[in-house]
Amino acid sequence: MGGTGWSMTEFGWDVKYAGVQTLVAKFLMQGKAGRHTAVFQKFQQKADFFMCSLLGKGSRNIQKTPGGLIFRQRWNNMQFVTSASFLTTVYSDYLTSSRSYLRCSAGNVAPSQLLSFAKSQVDYILGDNPRATSYMVGYGNNFPQRVHHRGSSIVSYKVDRSFVTCRGGYATWFSRKGSDPNLLTGAIVGGPDAYDNFADRRDNYEQTEPATYNNAPLLGVLARLSSGHSGYSQLLPVVPAPVVVRRPMPIRKPRVTSPVRASGPVAIVQKMTGSWVSKGRTYYRYSTTVTNKSPRALKSLNLSIKNLYGPIWGLSRSVNSFGLPSWMHSLQSGKSLEFVYIHSTTPANVAVSSYTLA
Repeated sequence: MGGTGWSMTEFGWDVKYAGVQTLVAKFLMQGKAGRHTAVFQKFQQKADFFMCSLLGKGSRNIQKTPGGLIFRQRWNNMQFVTSASFLTTVYSDYLTSSRSYLRCSAGNVAPSQLLSFAKSQVDYILGDNPRATSYMVGYGNNFPQRVHHRGSSIVSYKVDRSFVTCRGGYATWFSRKGSDPNLLTGAIVGGPDAYDNFADRRDNYEQTEPATYNNAPLLGVLARLSSGHSGYSQLLPVVPAPVVVRRPMPIRKPRVTSPVRASGPVAIVQKMTGSWVSKGRTYYRYSTTVTNKSPRALKSLNLSIKNLYGPIWGLSRSVNSFGLPSWMHSLQSGKSLEFVYIHSTTPANVAVSSYTLA
């Protein structure tokens, strides 16, 4: 179906090849290709081609505006930006998880460069661009005020209950020069042209029309960027590392275990909050609560987590330990933080390595 033959420089509403090539490359990195390895390697070569074209390190590179934004076409170009950024984000994690790198005609590229590229596109969308314009409605001080969106451009029923006909919507509201009476908060509009120019007019649908397919990929990118630059294995949930099962834990309603360990002013309690069976193996979801029992704020908390054989969420990760999430600078007196992890055996061994009191 063309997956091994088409070398793509776009991913959007009409062309899905780059997404398929990225998924097949993931199967290959997971070691699941089997007798199809030779074919899957061709898919990965095409996935690499797409990623290299975005970074400007390929044999045929995608066009960018002078300000650095991906540009494919004038009508709703932002869909290509958010979709491609999403692919670079997940492909970066695939490569990191498999300890691989991106192979471009200009040389080998570290996976971190893909993540940095995705961040550059998000920065542009949110206002770091030649016009200093945020293309997310409601974000920043300078964002589109005349969105090509009927609900946004017509006064709210709560304000004016008079009936608005279809013709009246166009005649009275569509042609208004004023700002939208209803703020479409969070919407990503079509964005600038090839030269970073943007006309904030309601009838300029190519640039001011919002779309769910602009926003949806961006949510994934923002979620990943907000979580830092390390510690993620996109391959582990599908191909778990070998584990030594001590004693199978029966499937039952979530129950609270005894406190794992208390070190000074820090108390740690774990509980199993769910379990399920997949391909003959039972997986457990554990929730761990860390509480500051001290009258002073807790800073620089480092946790040691041993016998962990699955993904973990809610902590920042360094080489040999885990710490407070990146958005939390301290844990106030009497407050708690919660993190969760999933694996297929008894609870991990969670302990305090070090901490500092404010």
